[in-house]
Amino acid sequence: GGLKFTVVEAATGAIGGKFSHEFMVVKEGDENFIGEETLVICSKCGYSANIEKAECKYPDEQTNNKEIEKKLEEVYTPQMRTVEEVSSFLKQPKEKFIKTLVYVTENKEEVYVVLVRGDYEINETKLKDVLNVNEIQLASSELVEQIFGVPVGFLGPVGLKTTSQKYKLKFVADYSISTIKNAISGANKIDYLLININYIRDFVVDIIADIRNITANDICPRCKAKNSLKFSKGIEVGHTFKLGTKYSKSMNATFLDENNKEQVFIMGCYGIGISRIVAAAIEQNHDEDGIIWYPTIAPFTVYILPIDYKDPEIKNVADNVYKLLKQNNIEVLLDDREERAGVKFKDADLIGIPIRLTISKKLLPDKLELYLRQTKQKSVVYINELLNRINESIVYLLKF
Repeated sequence: GGLKFTVVEAATGAIGGKFSHEFMVVKEGDENFIGEETLVICSKCGYSANIEKAECKYPDEQTNNKEIEKKLEEVYTPQMRTVEEVSSFLKQPKEKFIKTLVYVTENKEEVYVVLVRGDYEINETKLKDVLNVNEIQLASSELVEQIFGVPVGFLGPVGLKTTSQKYKLKFVADYSISTIKNAISGANKIDYLLININYIRDFVVDIIADIRNITANDICPRCKAKNSLKFSKGIEVGHTFKLGTKYSKSMNATFLDENNKEQVFIMGCYGIGISRIVAAAIEQNHDEDGIIWYPTIAPFTVYILPIDYKDPEIKNVADNVYKLLKQNNIEVLLDDREERAGVKFKDADLIGIPIRLTISKKLLPDKLELYLRQTKQKSVVYINELLNRINESIVYLLKF
């Protein structure tokens, strides 16, 4: 029972180290689940990773593309700047295009021309890792024109040059570029494209690496299965890092092993999102009426709902039940408001405390109604058996 979570491979970020895993709260089958992270899970082998980390692999037929290289040509494409527009005009799929994006460092002096296949998106976490930088940003359209003398929509990798020596240019391509034959991209002049571009023959890059987001059409990076990748949203509630010797070496943190030899400590660390666990639990466990608390993290275990607290008999039983539960270390909330019964029932469902005890005139003096928020089961219980029934109910609810 408890929070349903999955452990996924994750990017290490600024903390560093070689391996890290995130603990993600998920809700299978709920497309409306709100999570800040996108997870990739293989239905065949169980591979799971944060999309920031998920590796992109290519099937053999893509890496061994036998298409014959054609002659490089320039094509006039008036007033077309996007891949979608040109794809429609040339009647060519997006997979044939090379997208040219421009990233800069904060000081705007290091300029990265980043190339990716037309139907893919850049993964900025991977890009930063490859470039070994903490921060990069997409260059504004004004800055792109300033650097290259043409608008961003007409940029391409063949013969691209800067307008000034002050800009240090570095070309970075995603592996997908090497799988395209006779590609299409900007000609570095307004209203023109180049067709039949081929990597190596027509342009080279400084770095080629995996810098894109994985997609549902990709093969699983682990088992190579096709059409097996599923995507879901997740809420990160924990993160573990295997730091290795990154910090211990720099701090000269050592110990003597059993052979009296000095060794460097291998370190690890973790973080637990205490406050976000509450939000994740509610997001994962609710219905149209409100929260459904799991017993181990509920703010209270039992909610006492007297139908009419002004009635002396009802008030007396409610107060006595409250005292009995408190004496037995059961966390309990008594609704002693002078509200209509309907309002109290609505609020009880909204707050979502696991067990509700309803005290009404018709069941007094020796009985009350026990209701389970999770399963909506109701039963009439003798007050002298109440403690046993509550404990049985808690054990039962822990199975969900």
